[in-house]
Amino acid sequence: MPVAISGLYISITAILVVMFAMRVVKLRRKHKIGIGDSDNKELRIAGRVHANLIENAPIAMALLLVAELNGLAPLGLHLLGIMWVIGRVLHAIGLTKGQGGYHLGRFWGGLLSWLMILILAGINLGYFVYSQI
Repeated sequence: MPVAISGLYISITAILVVMFAMRVVKLRRKHKIGIGDSDNKELRIAGRVHANLIENAPIAMALLLVAELNGLAPLGLHLLGIMWVIGRVLHAIGLTKGQGGYHLGRFWGGLLSWLMILILAGINLGYFVYSQI
């Protein structure tokens, strides 16, 4: 069974991972910091943007893949995938612009990301329950 739709969003997520990592590398070079953040707030925030994506992506992408394998309609997969990508971009912008504090983008980005994860968890639990009947 092809999994092209989840493959699309996994690929977009992978591109975001590399983009956020490149931002960290750029700041390390700019400030001549090899390891850690040397108490540089800009580098610390860039590192958290990258790390937060890395922390959330595996479960989100696994849930999306399982939902596609279970037969979730393409429209549902795309809506949840788009919700994920928008959430991750908003979170990155908000965390950066808010300098680690509250920012509307950080709030909505985190909310969309968690909502996507919870919706997919519910869908996949529903597939399990239905398969047991």
